Amino acid sequence: MTDSSSLQAVLGAEMLEDLRGIARDDLLDAHIRARNWIATPGTWLTGAERVAVVEETLQAASCKLCRDRKDALTPYAVEGDHDSLGTLDDLRVEVIHRIATDSGRLTGAWVDDLKANGLSDGDYVEIVSLVAMTKMMDAFLWATGTTAAGMPAPKDGAPTGYRPPGAKMSSAWVPLVAPEDLTESDGELYGGTAGFVLQALSLVPDSQRAFWALGQSHYIPMTEIRDPDTKVRAISRAQIEILAGRTSALHGCMY
Repeated sequence: MTDSSSLQAVLGAEMLEDLRGIARDDLLDAHIRARNWIATPGTWLTGAERVAVVEETLQAASCKLCRDRKDALTPYAVEGDHDSLGTLDDLRVEVIHRIATDSGRLTGAWVDDLKANGLSDGDYVEIVSLVAMTKMMDAFLWATGTTAAGMPAPKDGAPTGYRPPGAKMSSAWVPLVAPEDLTESDGELYGGTAGFVLQALSLVPDSQRAFWALGQSHYIPMTEIRDPDTKVRAISRAQIEILAGRTSALHGCMY
């Protein structure tokens, strides 16, 4: 494994912003927008709670309970308390740590249990988006051997509490908004394609848009998704998918 000091020597970059002129501007700008978006009040979480989710996601990597569960045949064989920062309730900490460290073994029954214990499906989806965005940005920092400035200070304000009127249960553990059930109040979600991976976060439209705004900058624009010969990146589509497929396998990605 290449350590960060070696990468810094090669790239000449210590902070994320030092990558200007090395990495694409749209990619670096996407990180800045994502971090600023996270610090604002969301749909079900306040700005302070959203920043706390980011901090707890990073903390999960050093959690002993998570390591022990990861090594066990089943995570349910190991009991105990998470090593947490103490800023969020235990239910949200469980969600964050399981998604961040052992996402390949999540189940619908686990999600149902969370809801039975008081976590709303909207709260769950918003946390999923925040954990995924945090892991995406943190992986980029690791890969480039850089660090980022601390999260922006949380902004005041109440969550919107918006729930798409067309959301309903179908093929997922939480309600989805199918393309035909979109309403004007939902805003734009799918553009030219609406596969299930794009519908996954649709119960919280703002989170769906923010996740894919960041995700497309690391992958390819959704407008190019059906073009096997797209030339929008420095490597070919086939090379992109080899990397994506291997990463998905290593993380136990069901999709």
